Amino acid sequence: MSIDIETARKVAHLARIRVEEDRLPELAENFNAILGFIEQLNEVDVEGVEPMTSVTPQRLKRREDVVTEGDMPERILSNAPDAREGFFAVPKVVE
Repeated sequence: MSIDIETARKVAHLARIRVEEDRLPELAENFNAILGFIEQLNEVDVEGVEPMTSVTPQRLKRREDVVTEGDMPERILSNAPDAREGFFAVPKVVE
């Protein structure tokens, strides 16, 4: 997979990053280097390797899954900058 200048421009737009036109070839080259590294990682044999949650062996703390006091939507939504009809209201982010 190769990233061209037009794809780099689109990624910059989606990420809301202003990139000058003369810097787009360099950005595309950097994207291609990253993708090349990811392809190298895909070649590593990980058969039999357990997934890690940390680089140091540790057990995650567990807690009882219990129902706590609830039924207070007004109190919870009082912290929201914008709440409508009993829900958090957020700005649209998908184009």
